[in-house]
Amino acid sequence: MRRLFPAAQPADADRPADADRPEDSGRHEDSGQPAESGRPAGSDGSWSLEALAAAYAYPERPGASGRAWLRGNMVSSLDGAAHHDGRSQPLSSDADMRIFGVLRGLADVVVVGAETVRKEGYRPARARQAFAERRAALGQAPAPVIAVVSASLDLDFTAPLFTEPLAPTIVLTGASHHIHSADAARAAGAEVIIAGDGEGIEPHRAVEALADRGHTRLLTEGGPRLLGQFAAGGDLDELCLTLAPFVTVGAAPRIMDGHAIADPKRFALTSVLEEAGFLFTRYVRT
Repeated sequence: MRRLFPAAQPADADRPADADRPEDSGRHEDSGQPAESGRPAGSDGSWSLEALAAAYAYPERPGASGRAWLRGNMVSSLDGAAHHDGRSQPLSSDADMRIFGVLRGLADVVVVGAETVRKEGYRPARARQAFAERRAALGQAPAPVIAVVSASLDLDFTAPLFTEPLAPTIVLTGASHHIHSADAARAAGAEVIIAGDGEGIEPHRAVEALADRGHTRLLTEGGPRLLGQFAAGGDLDELCLTLAPFVTVGAAPRIMDGHAIADPKRFALTSVLEEAGFLFTRYVRT
């Protein structure tokens, strides 16, 4: 993997040309000791997980809410598809999954829509030794909590996401949910948070509710409707977008879906990495 933007600083000029490569496979992410941040971890000049974690570290300043920072992570084909045949995996790669794992390893909570949970077969986030020291130093739990956004609460509460998490899965919903469904969620061990007066959530209230529970490093993995809600409401602080070198045609949604906003919101490009034609971009709200 090579860094395209920002360009290497003069102090880096004497380093090997491949010294900015992250590790290109997630299959061995927990083996060995992390290398010095930004330095090669293997004989091929690949970055360590610690180097990637440093590159993607959450900013110390709060985001739009004033209390938490909300980061989105999505993948898109060249022609704008957010998935292929209903799933994002066909657009992914080893390096994409590597960064996906790093972003999870840095987050307090992963916010995801119910439809994405069903289509992608979500399971609880796992504790990873590679991030244990970093998370402990920041006062984080061993693994991020999964927070599912659902208006109907039509979820499988017998699934591992609810029966096997290290920390109780959160369900974010509106006040108009069905009481028996909320009771079923609580009986399964989930924490139900009301973040809206209607059926669905109000994005800003969801962010505030999570911040109230000490979750200030937020990561949303979509789907498109949920990410569109956060962006339209002005709550999305950062977008990590993987541009995959594929075209899919078809009718798949864009990475954000929903009602158009009156004025486009501007984001600033902060970094671009590349591997095997995949571009790993990072944008921050201006």
